[in-house]
Amino acid sequence: METIKSTIAENMGGIAHSLANKEDQFDINKDVPDQTGKVALITGGSEGIGYATAYTLLKANLSKIFIVSVSEDVIDNAVEDVKKNLGSEYASKIVWLQCDMADLKAVTDVAKQVREQTDRLDILCLNAARGIMTYQLTDYGVDRHMAVNHIGHVTLTSHLLPLLKKTSNQNTVRIHIQASNAHQSTPSDCKFASLDELNTDLGPQAQYGRAKLAAILYARYLTAHLHKEHPNILINATHPGFVETKMSTEDIHEPYPKAGYLMSAGMKPIKKDIWMGCVSTVYAASATTKSGEYICPPAIAEPGNELSQNAQLGEQLMKLTREVVREKFGSQSVEKGCPLKDY
Repeated sequence: METIKSTIAENMGGIAHSLANKEDQFDINKDVPDQTGKVALITGGSEGIGYATAYTLLKANLSKIFIVSVSEDVIDNAVEDVKKNLGSEYASKIVWLQCDMADLKAVTDVAKQVREQTDRLDILCLNAARGIMTYQLTDYGVDRHMAVNHIGHVTLTSHLLPLLKKTSNQNTVRIHIQASNAHQSTPSDCKFASLDELNTDLGPQAQYGRAKLAAILYARYLTAHLHKEHPNILINATHPGFVETKMSTEDIHEPYPKAGYLMSAGMKPIKKDIWMGCVSTVYAASATTKSGEYICPPAIAEPGNELSQNAQLGEQLMKLTREVVREKFGSQSVEKGCPLKDY
């Protein structure tokens, strides 16, 4: 019965969160610690779960937030919403940086802008993602799901490491990585052995799932290495639940024009809204005192599947990540002195 309750709490909307055990409860309206003086960065923070996270942290008195996203129209709407509901003072704390996370040169430029505009970074939310969509390659020849959801975020984190480490000398730093229970749809023979393997078309669900598996493995990899040397830096992955977002209402029709209506319309009554969908993210970004966890709503630590617990697979993932960046962008970065450090 407890397992059933947890499954409902983790995935469904409505009163679902109330079914979680007392120790796994987290309420964004009363449990978010005061964020005075803190600086955050959220990728994909202008809509959906990312926006709800940004709004919640601002409401808790965050001093500055960098939102990294693609569309100017979407960020304009987000800023206007903050101004309307929280006030101009809160809206003025938002710094928008335009970037497609698959464009690693643009990602590097974003990190440089952040370093120039702040001397601390307390929260790093790696939230932007390509959802359940068809297989596509970037213009430099890498699976777009892995490029956006993983490689771009590894690149961003790498360039922000000095700032994160500096902040952790006197404060707790939290890195959040958006995963999903869809990681369970990754083929069991996943090895992260080569670029050819990454560029294999697995189908929309498995393609997305593998990128989300990478998120959990990356969080645990950073815990084993970065957190070990810098214990004030906490790194966790989260599952947001089944949430009413653009991914589940519009993007799902790209791979499944008709069947997608089962998710976009048929499942609408049981989905979480973005405020429930951001709960595990906000918890990981503001309150947890642990590292290396896979956190499901509201604040339930789950083990994840067998692949997500495979530390050696995580090491191989990161080895391949470095090799891909070196192969595709070496002349623009590594050969010009970029350290390509991931912890």
